Amino acid sequence: MRCPYCKHTENKVTDSRATDDGNSIRRRRECLSCGRRFTTYEVIEDVPIMVIKSRGNYEMFDRGKLLNGLLRSCNKRNIPREVLENVVKNVEDAIRNRAKQEIKSSEIGDLVLAELKDIDEVAYVRFASVYRNFDDVQAFVAVLEDLRKNDKHEVEK
Repeated sequence: MRCPYCKHTENKVTDSRATDDGNSIRRRRECLSCGRRFTTYEVIEDVPIMVIKSRGNYEMFDRGKLLNGLLRSCNKRNIPREVLENVVKNVEDAIRNRAKQEIKSSEIGDLVLAELKDIDEVAYVRFASVYRNFDDVQAFVAVLEDLRKNDKHEVEK
């Protein structure tokens, strides 16, 4: 680690502790040349998730884009934002726990729908209508029938 003041490369760590979020380590260092102290942070480097879009092009996974889609689907549905942020976290965790760092956008949509099904059926249908790009009313009705069929299975259990 190079001293930001004198650019000397030798220093010692005087204090080390985890940050509040637990995702990085804060280190206080002292330069062995000029004696000045400075702080560094050590963080885990995340490998970017690459999303394979329906047309075959690639784009980096964007949690903000996913959250915005969820917010639109849940508009006027009285679902707390923290619930939607938790959906995004669950989806991102599921993707990162896979062996590959590439995922099809359709797989991301399926992960989101699995989460939304238990939260709000209207939001589920709204998200599905955009994600599955319904071409006609029959595709829309098929999703509704699937929801109804799943509700009957839940009642029978």
